[in-house]
Amino acid sequence: MDASTLRALVDQVAAGECTPDDAVRRLRRLPYADIGFARVDLQRDLRVGLPEAVYGPGKTPEHCAAVVSELLSGTDGPVLLTRATEEQVKAASAAAAALGVGPGSVSDSGTFATLAFRPGSGRTGAVVVVTAGTADLPVATECTAVLAALGFDPALLTDCGVAGLHRILSEVDTIAMADAVVVIAGMEGALASVVGGLTPAPVVAVPTSTGYGASLEGVTALLTMLSACSSGLTVVGIDNGYGAACAIARLLP
Repeated sequence: MDASTLRALVDQVAAGECTPDDAVRRLRRLPYADIGFARVDLQRDLRVGLPEAVYGPGKTPEHCAAVVSELLSGTDGPVLLTRATEEQVKAASAAAAALGVGPGSVSDSGTFATLAFRPGSGRTGAVVVVTAGTADLPVATECTAVLAALGFDPALLTDCGVAGLHRILSEVDTIAMADAVVVIAGMEGALASVVGGLTPAPVVAVPTSTGYGASLEGVTALLTMLSACSSGLTVVGIDNGYGAACAIARLLP
């Protein structure tokens, strides 16, 4: 339940279109639904403007299906299943179909999938997602899928790493016109500093675990981004495309 849905429910009660008992029945599931193995947060969107997402790793397909069902039944906004396996996607999709919810959109990175039901719309901010290399695409795919579910229409610029600086310089106009930019880079993570020097827009940097031994599975890129010469970058955790998308949603109206 989000703020607009709660307001509509109050208005319906005031107008006599919904009985107090019906309103109590709908509100009884708040603030969360205890389904035994999980306490599903049905008020997340109402509190912070972002829906709860279902994180696939560590859950069985049945767990994923049960939590997705609770969110689809108890909320009105987007429902996301992230880092999902093929089996988890199938189970969640079947659970949604049993509730009469149409098929969700699946963004498969080749490594994991993001499943979205009831995507939002109307977010007008221009968001550009930039990757340093093709190997960063799984994280970028997650990021763009979550942005789309939250109502954005992100643009994706791939393979723009600093080893060939002309590649990012050819996209200067696109970056300069963005309202926010997500930079996704492994190796030494220098692309974030470069992009931060090309735009006044908020820049969210995502270090990835892409790289050879000295990249330390993303730690080197993380430290580079945290030490960036370009001021004011926001840095999220290693491989956290989901977190970057949520940061953008908090930054832009």
